[in-house]
Amino acid sequence: MSSIEMQDLSRRHDEKKSVDVSPCIKSVSEDSTINLWAVVASTLTLILSLCLTIFPRLLRFLSETGTEEHARVALSPLESFLALHFGVLLAAIAAALVLNMPSSNPITTRNEGNSHPLLMPLSFACSLSAFLAYNTNNVGSLSTLVCILSATIGGWGIWTMLFAGSSLVSRKTGADKRTSAFLFGNKNAASVQKKSWKKEQR
Repeated sequence: MSSIEMQDLSRRHDEKKSVDVSPCIKSVSEDSTINLWAVVASTLTLILSLCLTIFPRLLRFLSETGTEEHARVALSPLESFLALHFGVLLAAIAAALVLNMPSSNPITTRNEGNSHPLLMPLSFACSLSAFLAYNTNNVGSLSTLVCILSATIGGWGIWTMLFAGSSLVSRKTGADKRTSAFLFGNKNAASVQKKSWKKEQR
C-alpha cells in the first residue's frame, strides 16, 4: 500500500500571517500619530477616572449654579455610586487604549485569533465593579442589579481568557484532532504527531 501524505495547511496559514504583518509594521514605525493619540486619550481618560473615583465631590462643585439657597453639601448615595462605577469603567478603557497601541517592533504573542482588545481590561474592571456593588448597601436594589450584571460580564470574561480557543487543535503538537491515521496512514494525524512528540520528549 502506498503512503499518501497530506499537507499541513495550518502551518501555511501561520506563514501567510507573518508575511502579511510586515507592511503594517513599516507604516506604524514611520508615523507615530496613532500612538500619540492613544497616549493622550488614555491620559485624559485616566484623569477623568481618578476624578470620579477619588474626588467625587468635584461633581458637586462643578454642578453648582452659584445661588446659596440651592447649594448642596454632599453628593447623594446614587451620585457617589454611579461616579465610582463610571470611574472604574473609564480606567478600564484607559488601560485598553495603552495595551492595544500598535508597535513598530514585532511582539511574539500566543496565537489568539479569537481574542478581543477589551477582553482583559473590561473583565477585570467588571469584576472590581461587582465587588464594589456587592459591598454597597445605600442605593437599594441598584447595587444588586449592577453586581449581578458586572459579575456576569467579569466572570464570563475571565473564563474566556482562561479557557478560550479551539479544542479541535492540540496545544502540545498543534495537530488537528479531527484527523486520523486509520486506513490511509496520514502522517499529519493528531495521533501520529502525539506519538512522535512523546518520543522527542524522552
